[in-house]
Amino acid sequence: MRIVLRSGLFFLLMVLIGLLSPDNMDNQAFAQHETFQTNNEDYDRIPFNEFPHQLLNFNAKLLANDEDYEHTPYREIPEILREIENNSNRVQVNVIGKSAGGHNLYSVTISDPSLGNGRYGNWKTIKKKMIENPAEAQKWIENHPDFKVPILMNGSIHGDEYVGTDAVLQLVEYFAFADDQVAEDILSNTILVFNVVSNPDGRINGTRQNSNGLDINRDFLVQTQPEAKALVNLMTRWNPMVFMDLHGYVNLIEPTTDPYNPNYEFDLFIKWALDHAIAMEDEVISNKEDYESDYYKNLDQVTIPYRDMESGWDGYPPIFTTQYAMYNGTYSYTLEAPNNTEDGVTWHVNAVMGALKFAAENKAGMLYDQIEIFKRGVNFIHPGDDEDLYPETYLLPVDETDPTVTIKAVNHLLKNGVKVEQAREPFTAGGEEYDAGTFIVNMNQPKAGMANMMLWEGEDVSDITASMYDIAVSGLPDLWGFDAIGVDEKVTNTKSVKHISHEGELSGKGPYLIPNSSVQAIALINDLLQQDITVYQGDEGNFYVKNQKGNILWKAVKKSGLRVETSQLPESAKPLLNLNIAVLEEGGAKLALERLGFKVTKITPDSVAEEGLSDIDVLVYSGSKKLLDSLKNKGQYDDFKQNMNEFVSSRGKYVAVGKGAAEVAKTLELTGVSIQGSDSSYSNAIVHVQYNKDNLLTAGYSANGTGFVYDPVWYTDIDDETIVASFANEDFFKAGFWKDHEQAAGKAVIVKDNAKNVLLVGLRAGFRNYSDHLYRLFSNAVYEQAVTKVEGADDIKALVQHFKDAEAIKSEPAAHALNIHLAAIGQFEKQGNSEKVVKHLNGFKQLLNHQKENGLISRRTFEILTFYADDLIDRWETKETGIAS
Repeated sequence: MRIVLRSGLFFLLMVLIGLLSPDNMDNQAFAQHETFQTNNEDYDRIPFNEFPHQLLNFNAKLLANDEDYEHTPYREIPEILREIENNSNRVQVNVIGKSAGGHNLYSVTISDPSLGNGRYGNWKTIKKKMIENPAEAQKWIENHPDFKVPILMNGSIHGDEYVGTDAVLQLVEYFAFADDQVAEDILSNTILVFNVVSNPDGRINGTRQNSNGLDINRDFLVQTQPEAKALVNLMTRWNPMVFMDLHGYVNLIEPTTDPYNPNYEFDLFIKWALDHAIAMEDEVISNKEDYESDYYKNLDQVTIPYRDMESGWDGYPPIFTTQYAMYNGTYSYTLEAPNNTEDGVTWHVNAVMGALKFAAENKAGMLYDQIEIFKRGVNFIHPGDDEDLYPETYLLPVDETDPTVTIKAVNHLLKNGVKVEQAREPFTAGGEEYDAGTFIVNMNQPKAGMANMMLWEGEDVSDITASMYDIAVSGLPDLWGFDAIGVDEKVTNTKSVKHISHEGELSGKGPYLIPNSSVQAIALINDLLQQDITVYQGDEGNFYVKNQKGNILWKAVKKSGLRVETSQLPESAKPLLNLNIAVLEEGGAKLALERLGFKVTKITPDSVAEEGLSDIDVLVYSGSKKLLDSLKNKGQYDDFKQNMNEFVSSRGKYVAVGKGAAEVAKTLELTGVSIQGSDSSYSNAIVHVQYNKDNLLTAGYSANGTGFVYDPVWYTDIDDETIVASFANEDFFKAGFWKDHEQAAGKAVIVKDNAKNVLLVGLRAGFRNYSDHLYRLFSNAVYEQAVTKVEGADDIKALVQHFKDAEAIKSEPAAHALNIHLAAIGQFEKQGNSEKVVKHLNGFKQLLNHQKENGLISRRTFEILTFYADDLIDRWETKETGIAS
């Protein structure tokens, strides 16, 4: 079928010759297809080592994007949709959110009130019953066959795969106005829902990612991006029977290769999915007259990974839009058109039409089995799964001091349709006692698969597949850092939970202790620092704040969700400075640092080569060596290398996250340690980690903890460097895909090169916004740099310069006056004259007080400089009296 979209004065139905000819409108269009078995010998399956690279290269050579193809610009889409809506009673257009860059996200719902049983064909009734009483829902659809099912199509989640949205626009126009038999058959049985432009930022900028630099199609486990949240809300609203995600460019239609995640009911999915994909394939290759190019006219097959490939295009992780949808019981497919051309658009239109015809013809059986997934959950029956896969109940205890991570997890579960309860009273389960308020996830519920996928520990898939397409972990407790304890018993006397709103609490008169415990705790620290409140850090890594006038502290704590109580300020505690942080990255680290409350500048290798890093205190490199490809020539590379070495030699800190960043550090001669890594493709895992508790860099982590690795790296040939963390010695691998992991047992995974102030972090903090639990490795690294070592007047002069640069000292004369005092103190220090040093330090403090009262310095500048002046006074008075401090 070829459908031509025309925007302008008025929309008329534009259906060209092709699939809508009378010969194609009979029941044969809805005929069932013979099912192909997984190992059907009639098909030459593509070996793993030839896919996807060989096929992608083939496409790159033979299917170049057509320079004459002009995709529909995003700016024109609102008017196109508005005009269609104004002229069709079938169409409803809604704004369902905004992209990361602030652009509207549009959904279109098409349903014909004159066809079938009204506009929505009893779907609201069915949707309610399928969740509340699946068995009753199955009986209901058997007795009421005149119903409609929702089918959701997602356009161009990768912004530069333009054909997806263009195909959606053609489909929207066609179904808005068509009055032929094909449209009538489909609209009599379905409600069509379109997410028109899933990634407006990428479409506008010509990028795969959104304006935050993240791939939205890797965000559906954690749902941090507004585009992913909007699509999840759309899925939750409709609970569609079928979902199609329109991509490019491989000439491919799922279902996938193995491994298959055990948390969705694959047997019920594949019962229909292969036939469904073949129906799409038939529509693509049988309408050759729709295409212009020889490649498309000569297509005789579409790659269906389940049927045609051994491995390499798996559907294991729930990070993808399509695989996430399966946990809603949805038959979901990624559709990959071969290229960005008008023929690519037509390929998508034809594939979708094949899917819609099949779904309309088979809606009763497909919906019955979709509901069967929910019935299995309610009845706690999961055929074919390991009997230990699902516990009867998950218990989520709450930390009274910092409940923020557990509350985030609970709200995430609720948002994704998982039922959560809360204990009304203390109870015992699994031989352990739990407090009232503990959250309870009973696993006899409709979306048990969704719940277990998010809460389980995971499994080792290293030996069941040759390769993974992406990650093989999904357990949020290890990724986010909360407890989810599976027990094989029920908890009674509970209440249902809808949404948790929680405010923090400030207790006592201070000083106050803020634990180094979570993303929210660090965000609170940075909120206070940015409001000019002095924050101290103790040797154990926790934070302290003195009582403050006004309600700034109270408001910040309330917003944070933490319970902050009075504690003594340790004598060893030091005040923190605000630092300038920059990132060189390929996506994730900047967002992680910003979620921690830091202000961050994203820079490029060429800017480092040209301008240096004189204004930067901490540089985080998170990405591959390919980041350096932007350097134009050897001269620019040499400048980059020189400026990086000067940076770490002048007290700047380089934090290298992951293998690529460590290799860059080695290439630039910033470290002498050896970089080792896994040889298996896409290795990733949850691992057991031994954190060195004698180091502030691991503050807030248990000595025996966990971490996440992707493209694993570890470090050897360690001499004077400090090992901050290591993989555990035995059985350190917990879950994921990593074939040769044994070689990394006991090896260092975080190392600090003390000579050059370089920190190598093999754990993947900041990876795609997944690993909240590891984010504090960033903040610990920053705060280690933010505590100044003051030995004398020259060090305080450096602080004066720091505050002047930060405009916390408001004028040059004010800074000059402070430096004159410090110069005199420095002379007396050289003479060893304790009496004069102490006298002039007290005069320095009087000057600070005068400047504070006259608004010449900030409150925190006054407190920090006074703190270090007092510290020096104590030391010199100790020297004078001969009493050890």
